[in-house]
Amino acid sequence: MRMSHQLVKNCIKGIAALAVASSLGACNFLSASGPYSTEIRSQATQDTDGVNYKLVPVTAQVVSVLSAYSGEGLIGTFRNDQKSIPDVRIGSGDIVAISIFEASSGGLFIPAEAASRAGNFVDIPTQTVDRNGFISMPYAGQIKAAGRLPWQVENEIVEKLKNRAIDPQVVVSVREQRSSTVTVLGEVIAPAKFPLTAAGERVLDALSRAGALGNNGTSAQKGYNMFVTLQRGGREATISFNRLIRDSSNNINLQPGDTLYVYARPRTFLAFGATGKQGQYPFEDDSISLSEAVAKAEGLHDEKADPQSVFMFRVEDRETLRRMGVDVSDVPEGKIPTIYTVNLREPTGFLLSTKMVMRDKDIIYVANSGSTELTKFLTIVLLGASTAREIAEAEVLFRTR
Repeated sequence: MRMSHQLVKNCIKGIAALAVASSLGACNFLSASGPYSTEIRSQATQDTDGVNYKLVPVTAQVVSVLSAYSGEGLIGTFRNDQKSIPDVRIGSGDIVAISIFEASSGGLFIPAEAASRAGNFVDIPTQTVDRNGFISMPYAGQIKAAGRLPWQVENEIVEKLKNRAIDPQVVVSVREQRSSTVTVLGEVIAPAKFPLTAAGERVLDALSRAGALGNNGTSAQKGYNMFVTLQRGGREATISFNRLIRDSSNNINLQPGDTLYVYARPRTFLAFGATGKQGQYPFEDDSISLSEAVAKAEGLHDEKADPQSVFMFRVEDRETLRRMGVDVSDVPEGKIPTIYTVNLREPTGFLLSTKMVMRDKDIIYVANSGSTELTKFLTIVLLGASTAREIAEAEVLFRTR
C-alpha cells in the first residue's frame, strides 16, 4: 500500500508541474481565429514560407491611388486605341466588287456601239481576296487589296489602266466582309461574329446585337453580377455591365479582331476574426467599400475586436504599390501579396474606409484586442491554479490515510 501511495504522489506532482507549465506558457496555446496583430505587423513574419507581403497603412494617398486603379475600366487599358473610329480595311477572305467607268464609248471596256448598252461602265465579277491579299483585275494584273482602304485600291487600278482605257474611273466596294469582324461570346442570347462598318460600332452596340443580359432563368443574371471582357491584340480588360452602362467613356470603339466575352460571376469577400459574424458575403451591388463590407459582416465584435487592427488581404498590382510609394524592389516580378491596415479607432479611419473599394475575393480580418487575449490568458492561469490547488488537497488527503 505504501508503494501505491508513493506512485500516486509522483503522479500528482507531475500533473501539478504540467498545469503550472501550461499556465506559464499559455500565450502559445490561446485559441484564436487568426494571427495576432503584432504578428502581422512584425517584419520577422512578413517573409514566412517565402511569401513576402507588404503591409500598407491606409492613407489619403493610398485611397487616391486605388480609386484611380478601380476607375480605369476598358478605357484605361485601351485609351491609346480610341483616337478615332478605326478604318475598316479590306482583308483576306473579303468578297469585293469592282465597277469601271470610261469617259466615252470605244474604249477598253465600253464598246463603240454605245447605243447597244446602257451606261458607260462595266461590272467585274465579284471575287474573294486571296490568302496573300491580292485580287485579279483584267488588264491591270494582280492588285494588292488586303490591308488597304477601297479608295487606295481604286487609285492603283486607275493608275494601271489610264494608258489603255479612256479616262477610267473605278469604284471598289466590299460586298461581304469576312476579315474585319468582332466576336461576342458567353452568356448572351445569340453569340455572334459580325463585320464592322465604316460608321463605327461600340461595345454596347455589339452586346445589344448579341442579346446580352438575356433572360436565361438564373438569378445570377443581374447587372452587378455580369461582366464584359474585351480581348484585343494580346491585351484584355474587364468591366461590370452596370458600370459600362453608367460610364459612357468605357463604351469604346471596337476594332477588327476584337472579342467580347460576357459572363456572370457573383463577387464575394471573406470576413474572419472579431467581426460580428464570420463568413463569405456577396457584394450584391456594382461596388462596395471597405466600410460597407465590414457592416455586411455585422461590424466589429464589441467585446473582442481591436478597432486599430482591421486588415484587408489581397494580391495587388506592382505598379499600384509603386504609386503609393511602397518599396517593392525586394519582391520578385509579378503581383504582390498585400495587407492593408485601417485604424477604426480614429474618425479618419472610417472616412478613409468609405473610399476603399473592395475587389472580388478580398479578405477582411479583425484582430482580437489585447484585453481579450489577457482575459484568455488569465482564464488559463486561474484554471491551472485551481487544478494545482485541487491536486494539493488530494495529496493532503492521501497523507492523512
